[in-house]
Amino acid sequence: MQADRYLNPHQARQHPPTAFESLLGDALERAFGAGQHGLAELVAALNRSGPNAPDGQAWTEAGFTALMARLGR
Repeated sequence: MQADRYLNPHQARQHPPTAFESLLGDALERAFGAGQHGLAELVAALNRSGPNAPDGQAWTEAGFTALMARLGR
């Protein structure tokens, strides 16, 4: 690896994260830390610990996937 290269984990940000995005990121980090890596496991973890989906309802796999696609743009 070249000495002048580095990883900036925020290089793709278009704006600072919203409060919801920060809560969601924290919840996902906890789920990953607990060994939950599959889609169904992540959705179940979010439904147990929150935050709720953006519409205030329980998470679904389709809703989670759609939100991740939107946030990843």
